[in-house]
Amino acid sequence: MKIEKELNLYCKFCRKHTNQTVKPYNKKPQSGLSLGTRRHNRAIKGYVGSVEPKIHPKKLGKRQKVMLQCAVCKKISEKVIGRRTKKKIEIKH
Repeated sequence: MKIEKELNLYCKFCRKHTNQTVKPYNKKPQSGLSLGTRRHNRAIKGYVGSVEPKIHPKKLGKRQKVMLQCAVCKKISEKVIGRRTKKKIEIKH
């Protein structure tokens, strides 16, 4: 899936169409203080043993997300491009 480096899209902060630069979405490191992490650590603490994960069906692809930065107000918003796909997003230079 190929996308232009600059797109003319609606900015929800400026409330009008502006040129926006496209950057790929990068996952941030997981927080150690989130509720799920604390619950998991509490469950495996002591002599209880491991916690078995729930088995989920395997999904065929991921929804591709990009970060859009407005040229006017410099605010960043995220947008999901397309449907589920195995192909990664390529940004044209």
